[in-house]
Amino acid sequence: MKAILKEHGIAPAPDRGSGSWAEFIRTHADTLWQCDFLTKPIWTPKGLVNLYVLVFLHIGTRRLWLSPATRQPDAAWVTQQAEGILAHAKTEHLPATIMLRDNDVKYPPDFDAVLKSAGLDVPKMPVRSPNLRAHVERVIQTLQHEALDGLVVVSERHLNLINHSLENWYNNERSHSARDHLPPGWDKPPEPNNTVSPSEIVCTTRLGGLLRSYARRAA
Repeated sequence: MKAILKEHGIAPAPDRGSGSWAEFIRTHADTLWQCDFLTKPIWTPKGLVNLYVLVFLHIGTRRLWLSPATRQPDAAWVTQQAEGILAHAKTEHLPATIMLRDNDVKYPPDFDAVLKSAGLDVPKMPVRSPNLRAHVERVIQTLQHEALDGLVVVSERHLNLINHSLENWYNNERSHSARDHLPPGWDKPPEPNNTVSPSEIVCTTRLGGLLRSYARRAA
């Protein structure tokens, strides 16, 4: 962590004042991403097999992007996801200058190379320091607890459909405390209305009712 702070102009203690890792996150939030692997076991004729998904989180907006699922997260697949997140960030106009990842051996050199060729910095993270990527770790926990732990997945295509619903729900329907209780995908809060009656509230469900959101009925 000391080297990462120093590299980005935040002097490590005791040389700095009130600077900290939290300050680094706040300073770079608008262009900072974190990523990590999510695993979901499925039953196959050959027994239990893990499916892998790469989870990417834009810290400033808390926008989430989930990669397609695979049984074999080999170098080619992982590198392809680096290209995928760059394309997604460009489409959604989400700036990217730093990508924080752990030291998982599933990340090949080409993963970093693709990101660096697009101008991103990929700092080397200290060993056994999941707290430095606490935001994406927490998102993965949310996805698992809110939906994935309650579902039996039978194939990559099945998990991709589930993740599509999860991504839409997380980005566009689930409120987030870091966003003043707005969903990450909202640019501004709705117009205030103090006269909404209970009959005007509509509940939207996803994944068989595991995910729920509430909104005012459209006029």
